[in-house]
Amino acid sequence: MKKLRFLVSLLTKANHYQKQQEAAARQAAAHLGVDVEVLDPGNDAITQSEQLLNAIQSPSHESRFDGILCYPVGTTLVQVARQAAAMGMGWAILNRECDYIAELCKISPAPFFSITTNNAEIGHIQGRQIGALRPEGGLVLHLIGPSVSSIAQLRSTGMQATKPANIQIRTLAGDWSEQSGYKAVTRWLQLKTSGDTPVTLVAAQNDDMAMGARRAFEDQTSGAQRERWTNLPYTGCDCWPGAGREWVLKGLLTASITNPSTAGLALEIMVQAIRTNTQPAERTMVEPASHPSVETLAGTLTQTGAS
Repeated sequence: MKKLRFLVSLLTKANHYQKQQEAAARQAAAHLGVDVEVLDPGNDAITQSEQLLNAIQSPSHESRFDGILCYPVGTTLVQVARQAAAMGMGWAILNRECDYIAELCKISPAPFFSITTNNAEIGHIQGRQIGALRPEGGLVLHLIGPSVSSIAQLRSTGMQATKPANIQIRTLAGDWSEQSGYKAVTRWLQLKTSGDTPVTLVAAQNDDMAMGARRAFEDQTSGAQRERWTNLPYTGCDCWPGAGREWVLKGLLTASITNPSTAGLALEIMVQAIRTNTQPAERTMVEPASHPSVETLAGTLTQTGAS
């Protein structure tokens, strides 16, 4: 029997969450006895589309993939998904909502589904964390992902829904990488008004951008101003071992949000569907959690204030 082969297309290898997605996919592949190839489009939507189409249209039957797991850089790549379905390949969308799964099932019996973290809940948790850390209110510097990203939009909307009314938000945009957080804050610090802006907390939509922001304040300021910026609470999301979880432990981040990997679970779902000739649920959602808990953050603040 031919060994099953799968293609995993991620965003970039420039942030820790994407690296963990790759690691989870490879670990699941080893456990399931299948092969995986991982593509890195460098956070470029056109490159990702071209890479996928080249793989789908490969003339070699032996090298053809049985399924594709795709974490889209931009849109949900409906045209590429249709091409995969026409070739009899399975298709799984990671960390995005999409509305074309039922359509693909009419083209091919291969498995088609989406699996995503509850990104609205990530936003809700971040809003609650902000409230726990700054119950007195204030201005929060918020680093978000690309404006075209549905993940960034869902997290922003969720955060706005749960943050206290006495919290104001100043938004800076990045691309999920630590370097983009560094550049966004560096550019902001060049504004004449930034030094006097009464920021009380720095929140980012992932841990990498939060650390990039922290590094920019360390590099671009000095003296009392540097001490003020570096002593602020910093929060992020992803909370992976060796990255966000360790940064919280070291006090570099005050809090993060656990963001479970979807790639490993998606591969398990696809392999099971192929081996049993069944169609999985169109949509699977995994739930995030605050790290530490919101209650712990509020309790720590109370103890600090009392001491």
